[in-house]
Amino acid sequence: MHMGYIESMFEVLVFVYENYWRGDACPDPQQLERKLSAHGFPPEEIHQALAWLDGLSIAAQFTRESADAAAAPLAQSAQSLRVYSVTEQDHLGAECLGFISFLESAGVLPAPMREIVLDRAMAATGNPVSLDELKIIVLMVYWSFGEQPDALVLDELCDNAQERLPH
Repeated sequence: MHMGYIESMFEVLVFVYENYWRGDACPDPQQLERKLSAHGFPPEEIHQALAWLDGLSIAAQFTRESADAAAAPLAQSAQSLRVYSVTEQDHLGAECLGFISFLESAGVLPAPMREIVLDRAMAATGNPVSLDELKIIVLMVYWSFGEQPDALVLDELCDNAQERLPH
């Protein structure tokens, strides 16, 4: 049951992503709750997703305000290294941490967005978070900034590795 619950929360997030192309196009939480309920999502999963989206909104707003204030002490230099806590390592697992590293090295996940991805991944239940769930989280972080990843990144985020055929 626990795994089904988290999958359903992510199903709600995917629905929101697909129906509201940008975070600022999303209706207020009460109206969104009504729409999700009308679409047939269970109340428990709607509340979990809305709480998760609220945390995303707060993190994105804080990041925008920090950038606007030119918070130089918070900026990360190209030589800096993100060290993951044991809790983060356990909750995210090697596959998810490797994917985050891949996105960073490809230059498509800047440090402030990475930290929001990590924050929202840590807020998700599931131990460890699956790669498919992490990909949804990354998409939702882009969404919260009103950005769409470039085509190659979008393809990677929407790719299901289990459907790949070996060559």
